[in-house]
Amino acid sequence: MHEQDQEFIYDLIGVGLGPFNLGLAALLDEVDDIGGMFLDKKPEFDWHPGMMIEGTTLQVPFFADLVSLANVQSDYSFLNYLQQHGRLYHFYFLEKFHISRKEYNHYCKWVSKQLENCHFNRDVQAVHELQLENGEKVYEVHVEDLDQKTNTRILTRNLVVGIGSVPSIPSNLKEHTGETIFHTSEYLEQKKAVSDADSITVVGSGQSAAEVFLDLLKTRGEDAEIHWYTRSKGFFPMEYSKLGLEYFSPDYTKFFYQLPQHKKDDLLQEQNLLYKGISMETISDIYDCLYEGTVGGAQTLNVHLQAMSEITSIEKAQTNWNLHGRQLINGVTFENESDVIILGTGYKTEVPKFLAPLNHLIEWDEQGRYKVGEDYNIINQGNKIFVQNAEMHSHGVGAPDLGLGAYRNSVIINRIAGREVFPLQKQYVFQTFGTLNQSEKEGSVCYMPSK
Repeated sequence: MHEQDQEFIYDLIGVGLGPFNLGLAALLDEVDDIGGMFLDKKPEFDWHPGMMIEGTTLQVPFFADLVSLANVQSDYSFLNYLQQHGRLYHFYFLEKFHISRKEYNHYCKWVSKQLENCHFNRDVQAVHELQLENGEKVYEVHVEDLDQKTNTRILTRNLVVGIGSVPSIPSNLKEHTGETIFHTSEYLEQKKAVSDADSITVVGSGQSAAEVFLDLLKTRGEDAEIHWYTRSKGFFPMEYSKLGLEYFSPDYTKFFYQLPQHKKDDLLQEQNLLYKGISMETISDIYDCLYEGTVGGAQTLNVHLQAMSEITSIEKAQTNWNLHGRQLINGVTFENESDVIILGTGYKTEVPKFLAPLNHLIEWDEQGRYKVGEDYNIINQGNKIFVQNAEMHSHGVGAPDLGLGAYRNSVIINRIAGREVFPLQKQYVFQTFGTLNQSEKEGSVCYMPSK
């Protein structure tokens, strides 16, 4: 960082400390000539606490940690975490590729507590552009210290927004949300309502909905009526073949980015099972529970699964809820009653209020979304504002994938540094997206500043 006008000017400030900005903070900790600070309003790192269901795992391999795919020698790798905790041989004998969410969360907490550039209980209120006496333009970040109940301002040349996505709830259901109708992200926080319910309905067909349904089978399957509805064509598995996984690569990201926006939007609609399906392991566990519940003709389970169906409305009854729905293929309508409704309806990107003073500087596309540059920047001229996991519409299905976090952070760091701090390979996968000649012409991308 640099001193000017008697105030420090950071090279970057990161807002939000989820896995992506935490990974950026960890990588920057070993880069001496870039000064960064990272802020989050939470009291500590805590990754999706409402979905920390016992036994759930990541859907990416363990070395898609915060740093390894950019710098395998980093002190903040998952393997070093295991070694520092005396668990390396335990993990070796475990012979599992996908670690539990519980351990991933503990690993991230361990990293966050070592980094001096990470500050929690700091709520970013607003960001303004400021011109200094020497003519330089910087960002002025207004921050409330939730511990000290004080306000301060911090100056930075670049901003990295990593606030994560927010629950997406259909407008016809949102008005009813509360203690007995809630998003899967609140599942563990609403366990009392779930435990007291005689009938429970899950809506949605992604991994979160499936994990909640499986947990309900295990904990309430013998004494509660459980329904599961989804608009999807079925309860299908996520694409997890080796060549299918190559779509979560820098190569595919680069191919996707070059497409016209209308083709990107169409393509994403056809790729649901690349990122919206259910893991084969979870499907298998669900089926095993259903099967065991019918051994010997037992009728211990009162369970109903129905795909190709949407919930059109919800009405409050005397003691529970009335659901109205429609089977999308044959058009037949149906009704159901439920004490608790759990919405596994996904997540969406939301523009944070603190960016409002900069809206005139940010580039927007025709649908009101960020117009994101290939280097993840949303500002056309001057200082940069980079976004983390807000660019699926521009960069493709890999935007929320933990395995591409280290690559994206490498691109951002290289751009800010003006040099290749973290080398980017020419090719990451075996297959070619587009055509061979096109791939050869594109070559390696270093994202160096233009002169």
